[in-house]
Amino acid sequence: MPAPVTSPPPPGPAPADGSAMARGPAPAAGPAVAQGPTPEHGPAPVDTGAPAAADGPARSPWPRFALLVAILGAAAGSLLLWSPTALLDGGLSDGMPWYWRGPLFAAVYAVGTVAFFPRPALNAAAGLLLGLQEGLLLAVLGTTLGAAAAFGLARWLGQDALRRLLRGRVLVALDRRFTDQGFRSVLLLRLFPGLPFQAANYGAAVSGVRFGSFIGATALGVIPVTAVYVAAAATAREPGSTGFLLSIGALGLLGLATLAQVGRAAARRRRTVTD
Repeated sequence: MPAPVTSPPPPGPAPADGSAMARGPAPAAGPAVAQGPTPEHGPAPVDTGAPAAADGPARSPWPRFALLVAILGAAAGSLLLWSPTALLDGGLSDGMPWYWRGPLFAAVYAVGTVAFFPRPALNAAAGLLLGLQEGLLLAVLGTTLGAAAAFGLARWLGQDALRRLLRGRVLVALDRRFTDQGFRSVLLLRLFPGLPFQAANYGAAVSGVRFGSFIGATALGVIPVTAVYVAAAATAREPGSTGFLLSIGALGLLGLATLAQVGRAAARRRRTVTD
C-alpha cells in the first residue's frame, strides 16, 4: 500500500535545540556575499564591472624630434651672429686668469661643433692660438665634449622617432653593426676624414651604441686628423719648417684618403643597387 503524500510543513522558526535543520525550502543560489576582510590579506577587491583603466595612449616621439630640429636649427643659425674662431681670436680670454683659457676654449669649440661649424677651422684656431701641444689637447677635448652633447641631444630627443624610419637591408645592417660593435664602428668613422663629423654623431645616437663606447672611440679616433690640422696651423708662421711641410703632406694624404673612401662608398652603393 503506497505511503500517503504529505505536504511540506509551513516555514517557521528554527528548532530551539540549535539543529541546522531548515524549516523551509532552501534559498535559491545567488552571488556570494563578502564576509569582510581577513587579517592576513586585507580588504577583498570590489568588482564594479567596469573595464580596467589603461595606462594611457603611447606618447608620440615626433614632438621631441621637432624640438631637436629646432635646437639644432637655432644653433646653426646663431653662427650668423657669432663665429667661434673670431670669438677666441678676438681676445675673449684677455684679462681672465690663465686657468680659464683652457675651459673657455674647449667650451667654445664644443658649442661650435654642435652648431655645425667646420672642425678644420676650429683645429686651425687651436694651433694658431695655443700651439701644438696645448692646442691638440684642447681641440680633442672640445671635440669630445661637442660630440657628447650632440649624441645626448639626438639620443634623448630623436632616437625614438628616427628608429622608426630604419628601412632596408643596408640601414638595418648598419644599425646591427653599431649595436654589436659600437666602439670599433665609431673608431673607424673617426679615423676616416671624409665622413662628416656631425652626421656621425647623430647617426651613432640613433643606433644602439652605448654612450661610453661612443665617447671613448671619439676621443681616440679624432687624434690623428686633429693633430694634422693643429700642427699645420701651429707651424704656419714658418712655411719652410719641417713640421709645416710634414703637416701639409699629411693633409694631402688625408685628402687622397677621403677621395678613396668616397669612391669606395659610391662603388659599394652601386653594387647594392644592382644586387
